[in-house]
Amino acid sequence: MDAQRVRARASAAGGEQEERSPRERAREFAEGTTAKSSFMGYETEEQQTTVAAVGVDGERSLLKLAESPFYAAGGGQIADVGTIECADGDCRARVEDVFRLGDDQVLAVVLERGELQPEERVLARVNHVARHATEANHTATHLLQAALRARLGGHVRQAGSYVGPDKLRFDFSHGQGLTAEELRDVEDQVNAWIARNDPVRPITTTLDEAKRLGAMALFGEKYGEVVRMVEVGVGGGGGKNPYSRELCGGTHVRSTAEIGPFRILSETSSAANVRRIEAVTGPAAVELLREHDRALGEIARTLRTTPGQALETVQARERARKELEQQLKRGGASQAADAQVDIAALVATASEVAGARVLTAGVEGLDAKALLELVDLLKGQLGGAAIVLASAVENRVALVVSVAPELVARGVKAGAVVKAAAAVVGGGGGGRDTLAQAGGRDASKLEEALATAREQIATALAG
Repeated sequence: MDAQRVRARASAAGGEQEERSPRERAREFAEGTTAKSSFMGYETEEQQTTVAAVGVDGERSLLKLAESPFYAAGGGQIADVGTIECADGDCRARVEDVFRLGDDQVLAVVLERGELQPEERVLARVNHVARHATEANHTATHLLQAALRARLGGHVRQAGSYVGPDKLRFDFSHGQGLTAEELRDVEDQVNAWIARNDPVRPITTTLDEAKRLGAMALFGEKYGEVVRMVEVGVGGGGGKNPYSRELCGGTHVRSTAEIGPFRILSETSSAANVRRIEAVTGPAAVELLREHDRALGEIARTLRTTPGQALETVQARERARKELEQQLKRGGASQAADAQVDIAALVATASEVAGARVLTAGVEGLDAKALLELVDLLKGQLGGAAIVLASAVENRVALVVSVAPELVARGVKAGAVVKAAAAVVGGGGGGRDTLAQAGGRDASKLEEALATAREQIATALAG
């Protein structure tokens, strides 16, 4: 140990430590000892074992355990993290990395208490939360490839991947971007398989048998005569072929339901004729959905509407904006703009009636068409509301009533409201439940007509 520390300090001082990669330094350490490490992580996340060899790598220690539960990075899956504690409790180390060296491995650890010595009895413990999240993402990657092949065709093959506790990234051969419908179908298929709670079965078999069964393999990967094959579905003589069968040395969940919800984050180009999908599962997917809900809630509050009506409100605003732009391009403006209607002041007069926003207002100098334009602008500001506008031009009264769909569901009908108001001014009209118009002859009763409309709305909302 003392000699290794001296060499490590000398190497660092001479710049050698920076020139060689951590993997190269781990390999050099492994070649300097005859001890071998057996990976037990398929069966357990905790292992009572013995320290087989110890070395120094700058601020970290290099370690070999006789038996190790820690998965070494490989096949796209990142290495496990965790802790190693001495049996007598006088030392503790944090596992930061695990290097795969053929059938052997080396741990890179940071000592937190005491020192680790060769022949020391220790308890090696994998971080369960990180391991399980990684396993869920790894099994989901297999399901994703199967879903892509089912939806896009058998030409789809893995071209690279990343599997960690935070997310999964899957590169695959395909010549063009996926449509929204294709992405939705793939995501739905993966979630459907997850919901079935199908078994995930690792099987040790020969390479020839795996090929005979049609197991997917990584292009360019070198395999031995004995391989590990992961089946998802039934398989294994269960009378039904699995929908996923791949050669894989990674760790996986025991059944698909352990994955939890699967959500695609993005689909982009990775290289020529290679696409990339990033996705999350389990708690990360739930948190993503919560973030989307929070964002939608903020948008709805800003628009003064409900989350369910946010899209319609935005679309209404866009329509009004585009109409005004077109009018300006034609060299004119709307009658509402010409009349210099103070939209902000109108919005401020809206009030709450039985939990709904209601605006009833008279506007000077606008005809029926201009009132419709103004209603569109106000809908963009008020969102899910009931709006009644009235105007008198040359002793003729124009009435427009707009009712948001959620208020229609509560019993407010624009046609009924406009008919009641029109009757007061000696006229009539009608329309849909969400939008209606009417006219009248008696402009002197315009305010009374607005009051009648408001009363009709309040009565309908009261049930």
